[in-house]
Amino acid sequence: MDCIFCKIVNGEIPAKIIDETNKTLAFLDAFPLTKGHSLVIPKNHYEKLQDMPPEENAELFETVRKVISKVDSLTNATLVAIHNGKDSGQEVPHVHIHLIPRSKDDSAGPVHSMFKDRPKPTDEEFNELLEKLKA
Repeated sequence: MDCIFCKIVNGEIPAKIIDETNKTLAFLDAFPLTKGHSLVIPKNHYEKLQDMPPEENAELFETVRKVISKVDSLTNATLVAIHNGKDSGQEVPHVHIHLIPRSKDDSAGPVHSMFKDRPKPTDEEFNELLEKLKA
């Protein structure tokens, strides 16, 4: 497998490691959007969160909880982002959680500013979506 994150886990590619557990690794992003932009990954390769066993998912988010305090200390505001699958913008097909220090002057804006053609569902469409998601 030619996965850059698996190569980092295996020590084939160096990384600036912030925290490590038996099943997770947190490190500085090599191509940061802001100073302190970090990633938290499972050591085992999974493309999507729902592919992960519950115990590994729990350890991943416990590592996020620990590391976000450190990242948040840089600017007192951190964006937590997960791209879950290629069509969502996931560039590396290995689960990873971005911890991106934010400030009011970073030019990124709120998440709602990312989408230009936002839907305007009717009540009926909302209810149909709700039923699909609850099923």
